[in-house]
Amino acid sequence: MIPADEARKIVEAHARGIINPVDVPAIDAIEAVTKHDVIAFLTWIGERLGPEKRYLHQGMTSSDVLDTALSVQLTQAADILLADLDQLLAVLERRAFEHKLTPTIGRSHGIHAEPVTFGLKLAQAHAEFARNRDRVARAREEIATCAISGAVGTFANIDPRVEEHVAEKLGLRPEPASTQVIPRDRHAMFFATLGVIASSIERLATEIRHLQRTEVLEAEEYFAPGQKGSSAMPHKRNPVLTENLTGLARVVRSAVTPALENVALWHERDISHSSVERYIGPDATITLDFALARLTGVIDKLLVYPERMQRNMDRMGGLIHSQRVLLALTQAGLSREDSYALVQRNAMKVWQSDGALSLLDLLKADPEVTAAIPAEQLEQSFDLGYHLRQIDTIFTRVFGRA
Repeated sequence: MIPADEARKIVEAHARGIINPVDVPAIDAIEAVTKHDVIAFLTWIGERLGPEKRYLHQGMTSSDVLDTALSVQLTQAADILLADLDQLLAVLERRAFEHKLTPTIGRSHGIHAEPVTFGLKLAQAHAEFARNRDRVARAREEIATCAISGAVGTFANIDPRVEEHVAEKLGLRPEPASTQVIPRDRHAMFFATLGVIASSIERLATEIRHLQRTEVLEAEEYFAPGQKGSSAMPHKRNPVLTENLTGLARVVRSAVTPALENVALWHERDISHSSVERYIGPDATITLDFALARLTGVIDKLLVYPERMQRNMDRMGGLIHSQRVLLALTQAGLSREDSYALVQRNAMKVWQSDGALSLLDLLKADPEVTAAIPAEQLEQSFDLGYHLRQIDTIFTRVFGRA
């Protein structure tokens, strides 16, 4: 359809700088009249070429250019995010092994539950972000399609071999069945993946913010020499980076709903998705790139206080071992209901004393308890190491090594 020598003239015009680089202000001036970006681009090029310009855009529609270019941009953005995640995973792994056996209290509903380790908290985050890395890889694969199929996707005026050739050159795959555009379920999947990662960032950031509270202070963001926390209170060391990450996560997630709403277009296509993508494309990817880099820096320099963790674990008089006593009583022959009642009535005394009383001492003094299990067995139920004996198993599952 296009004579080889005519095509060669266009390629040579690019090589000689006639149509390269692109003059964006000049194209903008044309678009101010045409109200169409691709036509403005083609007009600008046509003004610099001879009769061969009639072969430009032969059999194509604007979305053949724009959608394929967007696929290239999003796959490149995915590659940057994958590299970000690799850096974060490396830091999480290093810090997890550093604190693999650093005991700390696990909390449910914000209340002391049973002992864990700080390394386990980071291992859990590593496992989550490893899943996120897999999600980005799948989203990248799903978005990496090329559509050069003409006005309504029928290849009426362009051979499918052109699409296959371009797809191969750009590292994409031909879209199996396009309309005028690449179907937007692919883009919805991509931005939903970004939203999930943003939520994972917020989850870890929120954990650090809670741990930095004055009443807890088991870990905190690095506070640089000369840094100031408050314009009014010189003593303040605020978790500003993780608070910032919480806010950035909201921004990234705000792109998800518009991306989902872009899926439903009229017939073979309308333009309602275009304005949305011009914002969420750069904004969501750039914001997430920044957030991942910031989180990596926070974890890398995170200040961890094992002594404070131990003090917090000890402050409630051994309540964190209540389940072991419950189980020991059931194994000694008591019903679960009776065992629970025996442990709870002593535990509530410790709770109401704000940890001034000792659960172990109260249990040893309770004749109904000691009638079932001896004092020595009670003491064994308060062994911290019991709770940490499967840490190697979990680390092997997460990292492939203990």
